[in-house]
Amino acid sequence: MDNWDEIKTAYQVARMGTVSGAAEVLGVHHATVIRHIDALETRLGAKLFQRHARGYTATEAGQDLMQVAQTTNDQFSQLAGRIHGRGAAVSGELVVTTVAPMSALVAEAMAGFQREHPEIRSELIVDNRVLRLEYGEAHVAIRAGAKDEHPDNIVQNLADLSATLCAHQSYIDQFGLLKGDDDIRNHRFVSLSELSSRVPFHRWIMENVPPENIVFRASNMLSYEDAIAAGAGIGLMPIFEAYRRDNIVELRPDMPELITKLWVVTHVDLHRTSKVQGFTKYLKEAAKSWASN
Repeated sequence: MDNWDEIKTAYQVARMGTVSGAAEVLGVHHATVIRHIDALETRLGAKLFQRHARGYTATEAGQDLMQVAQTTNDQFSQLAGRIHGRGAAVSGELVVTTVAPMSALVAEAMAGFQREHPEIRSELIVDNRVLRLEYGEAHVAIRAGAKDEHPDNIVQNLADLSATLCAHQSYIDQFGLLKGDDDIRNHRFVSLSELSSRVPFHRWIMENVPPENIVFRASNMLSYEDAIAAGAGIGLMPIFEAYRRDNIVELRPDMPELITKLWVVTHVDLHRTSKVQGFTKYLKEAAKSWASN
């Protein structure tokens, strides 16, 4: 009996009489409601509801649970009233997660938001692992590629970002410009140590660059970009990163196949809090310049 979310869900199902009614009140997907009820009944070893064509009716066990849940819900409401106003403050811990290529831009946005709200304490987690927002591992996630389909997450389009094929001027001085696809075999390339076909610019390297032409591999994105900037070979950079570095030359500016969608993801339980709302609004404004800068 350590999961209040499941008990709260069962209470709303009993009160509303339907899964859809409870989902609307709780602001969650109906699949979440069903999952909570099934999990709670499994944990208790008893049926809490009779399912029928018109909806859900609490069993005797369900009615007992609902009495306790209603008392607890009332106590939470009283507590919320006593501390009203604290939740409206843009303060406290803000944990944001993203992937390595986005680290610099997200850090800039977080620092700018923090200047406007000095009571915020920020943490940026850069990890290719998908952090579990429903477990509180982060408040906001900036993700690339496929849209998050978790029913309890709110997903909003953030920006479309391009990568560019580029090299440092020192490389070009030594080996010349890339003259086209037929010239790839005559050039030296930089790559990440591990490539994923799900990432557009990883896929481009895997499909177009022979393994013997990859002369420098790096274990992380920062080292990979540093290697390109050091003249080790040709590589792909997010366009904003190429513009930030000195003497980086675009070799093929127009590569629509390397456009990646960015999403800002929040969990439904935290989405409406002032700090999350404030930061996502600030982030969207910052993202308007990402595609071109």
